[in-house]
Amino acid sequence: MSFWEVLWLIVVSFAFIAYLLMLFYIVGDLFRDRDTSGWIKAIWVIFLIFLPILTSLVYLIARGAGMQERATARAEEWQAAETEYIRKTAGTNPAAQIADAKRLLGEGTINQQEFEHLKAKALA
Repeated sequence: MSFWEVLWLIVVSFAFIAYLLMLFYIVGDLFRDRDTSGWIKAIWVIFLIFLPILTSLVYLIARGAGMQERATARAEEWQAAETEYIRKTAGTNPAAQIADAKRLLGEGTINQQEFEHLKAKALA
């Protein structure tokens, strides 16, 4: 293979991979959209199969702004869920930890020695 054939192979491979990524992003966005009916989604998919490049360009032009809004909303949902999870699992203040340990002691789940250990750990 000559240098130009290798270069052409690299360019074509890059274009094909970029096209596939765009196609997957479009299909993902299409099925993520809750406002679009199933029939409209089916029509988009059929056109993506039979006229892929033209349909991709039309989709990006017609629904590009909505794609960004849906992606931003999804990222904000994930960020809020992650923040809530971290807040819930990262721990509480020492008074709440001691109160939880006291409740466990009262229920008989832990003994006095374990309570003192948890109390010391919360205050440390």
